[in-house]
Amino acid sequence: MKINIKDEQEYLDFITNSDTYRPHTYNPPDLINPKDLIGITKPPLSLVPPVGTIHTAMAMKDGAAKYGPYNWRENPVVSSIYIDAALRHIASWQDGEELAEDSGAHHLGHAAACLYILLDAQASECLVDARPGRGVSAALLKHLTEGKKK
Repeated sequence: MKINIKDEQEYLDFITNSDTYRPHTYNPPDLINPKDLIGITKPPLSLVPPVGTIHTAMAMKDGAAKYGPYNWRENPVVSSIYIDAALRHIASWQDGEELAEDSGAHHLGHAAACLYILLDAQASECLVDARPGRGVSAALLKHLTEGKKK
């Protein structure tokens, strides 16, 4: 995507009205750098809270020690196994347990690690998709949410 910004006002309009707008700490019109104009069109990784990344990394470290790093890229994984594991970690956290007993890592870090593995395995074509056929939960959630609006 080529961006052609002619002046400061066009730049301000671009970053405040564009689909590619990303929060930033720049002080337009003082800084209009060509790299910035490209950078704001890319995924805003800075929006992912570092504390979540750190807890996920600790869970991934535990898994790497047990099974090897990125093992799912060598041996396909079954989606339902990781969904079940993520849900167990979420349930344990919801019931008041912060850290997994076996690893000492945060339960939510483990849950996130499971989801990251699913995303990576799917993107790497190393996922055995064991989801049941398409259900109606998305439509039901939408209906129930819209039903609450007045």
